[in-house]
Amino acid sequence: MSAPFRFPRFFVTSPAPCPYLPGKTERKVFTELAGHHAGELNDALGRIGFRRSQAVAYRPSCLDCSACVSVRVVTGEFQPNGTQKRMLKRHSDLEVTACKPWATEEQYELLRRYLKRRHPDGGMVGMDESDFADMIEQSPVKTYVIEYREPAVDGKQGRLVGACLTDQQGDGLSMIYSFFEPDDAGRPGLGTYIILDHIVRAGRAGLPYVYLGYWVESSRRMAYKSRFRPLEKLGPNGWARFEPEEPELPLVQKARIQS
Repeated sequence: MSAPFRFPRFFVTSPAPCPYLPGKTERKVFTELAGHHAGELNDALGRIGFRRSQAVAYRPSCLDCSACVSVRVVTGEFQPNGTQKRMLKRHSDLEVTACKPWATEEQYELLRRYLKRRHPDGGMVGMDESDFADMIEQSPVKTYVIEYREPAVDGKQGRLVGACLTDQQGDGLSMIYSFFEPDDAGRPGLGTYIILDHIVRAGRAGLPYVYLGYWVESSRRMAYKSRFRPLEKLGPNGWARFEPEEPELPLVQKARIQS
C-alpha cells in the first residue's frame, strides 16, 4: 500500500547574479508542486518562506548572504495611514474581479507596458505571450488573476489598469506578481492600491495574512513593503513582528516604486 503523501525532493540551482544586490550571487532551493497534495504542500512551504512560480516552490539558499527576508502583513490589525487612505478613496471606483487563471491578450499588453517602463533591464522583459500564459495558467494550487478595471461605459467592459496573480493559501493570500498601468497620471499609486485591496479582502475573508514575498533591507526596489503594517518577518525562530525603517527617497524615486 502506497503512502498517501510523498515527502518532496528538493534541488538547488546553480549560482547566478543577484537581481537585488549588485555584486552578489543568488542560489535557490526548490521542489515540484504536483499531485493531489500540491495545495497542502504549497501552504506548508509558504509558512516557511517559500514562494511559488508555476509548478515549483522555491526560496533563497545563498551561501554568503541572508538578505532576502520573507514578510507578511497581519490583516486583522492593519490600519491604513493617511496616504493609504487617500489611495483607497482615489481608486474606489475600480471594479475588482477574481478571475480564473487564464491569460488574456489584454493582460499581456498591460504587463509589457509595465515591464518596459518599470523594469526595462529585468529578466522578465523578454517574456512572450507563451511565457506569460505559462506564468498565469501553470498552477497546481488555488490561484486567481485579480483584475482591476475602470468602470464600464455604455455596457462595455472598462479599461484594465491593474492585475495580480494571487494564490489563496490556508492562512492568507500570497501575491505572486502584480503589474499595472505605469504612465497614467490620473491613476497614481496603483501598486499601493492593489496591495491595500488584497489586505482588505483577506481580512474580510477571515484570512490572517497577506504574503508580500521577500524584502531586502538595502534594496530600494523593496522599500515599499515596509509601509504596510503590522508586518512580520520570518527568522530562525519563526515569524515575528518587526518595524523596518522607511528610507526617505527622492520624490522622483517615490513615484517609480512598484508593487
